[in-house]
Amino acid sequence: MAKVGAAPRARVAGMALAMLVAGLSAQQPANDLPNPYDTVEGWFKMPEGRVWGSTSAVGVDRDGTSIWVGERCGANTCLGSTLDPILKFDASGTLVKSFGAGTMVFPHGMHVDRDGNIWVTDGQDNRPRRARGAPPDAPLPPAPATIVGHQVFKYSRDGKLLMTLGKAGGGRDAEYFYQPNAVLVAPNGDIFVAEGHASTEGSTARVLKFDRQGRFLKSWGRLGKGPGEFDQPHALAMDSRGRLFVADRSNNRIQIFDQDGQYLAEWTQFSRPSGLAIDRQDVLYAADSESGSVNPAHGDWKRGIRIGSAKDGRVSAFVPDTAVNPPSTSSAEGIAVDRAGTIYGAEVGQRAVKKHVKRPSGSR
Repeated sequence: MAKVGAAPRARVAGMALAMLVAGLSAQQPANDLPNPYDTVEGWFKMPEGRVWGSTSAVGVDRDGTSIWVGERCGANTCLGSTLDPILKFDASGTLVKSFGAGTMVFPHGMHVDRDGNIWVTDGQDNRPRRARGAPPDAPLPPAPATIVGHQVFKYSRDGKLLMTLGKAGGGRDAEYFYQPNAVLVAPNGDIFVAEGHASTEGSTARVLKFDRQGRFLKSWGRLGKGPGEFDQPHALAMDSRGRLFVADRSNNRIQIFDQDGQYLAEWTQFSRPSGLAIDRQDVLYAADSESGSVNPAHGDWKRGIRIGSAKDGRVSAFVPDTAVNPPSTSSAEGIAVDRAGTIYGAEVGQRAVKKHVKRPSGSR
């Protein structure tokens, strides 16, 4: 019987060690690491007459160089807009394709799967809301004829809608989704969705798993701070071993699971992650858009993109946020990395997608 219990005990010990290492790393903010990247602003060019809205959804096309962006229609919402929110830019930064007008309210997360299909989460609905700053007894606007939002869409590269997950207008608990933040497709076709964009009592905070046909398989997580609990699970990534990384943003950590939702470890050394990406070499890119501004309690950490290893969690580089005055939810929320190792950061506060190009080895 001793042999039967040995593996679980070893696993628990390994988990405890991983949490200890992460906790020790978190005591010293990783703000002074080398920055081997040059930041390029204004690379992506909108057509005449169109301006950038907020962005947090970004992905790399199957060709390895073209970039897909979910853009909030010149504002921070596509509600009432006739503009296309899904945009494709070629390697020169020129807009070459767009689609999706009228289909979503709040493009939030994006994933490009191995077949080149584009997945986008819609993180809000079109239910009537009082204007920001309005008194609580102010009358609500009239309700729309059709309620939409809180869904996940799968498009072909040509903009054909191939699959929709979730009911229009959203749902909680046994239904789905409510505030879906991110979507990821595993190599075997299984689909993972992270949902929950609020921290108040009763808020949704979980990861859901579906098969390749969109059939619900399971979910895990709830609002909380313990292992396997979440507070705004904001982004997803998967390493070469098939481990699922969750950006547990308002808990200032990354949590790592197997594909059945079994908790493996947590890392705090990548700061307060809004966005995650892992490349083919298992380099981990984590975008912190909130430390010190939106979240003063995490103010010892600087906003920006931290780069390290998905294998052992070591952080080796830091691309600082260049837009700290005036303060905003800047640097990137969404993040993607192309075939050449160039980073693309999608920004809500600055309403832009910035390009971060790695300098040649030895240059400064």
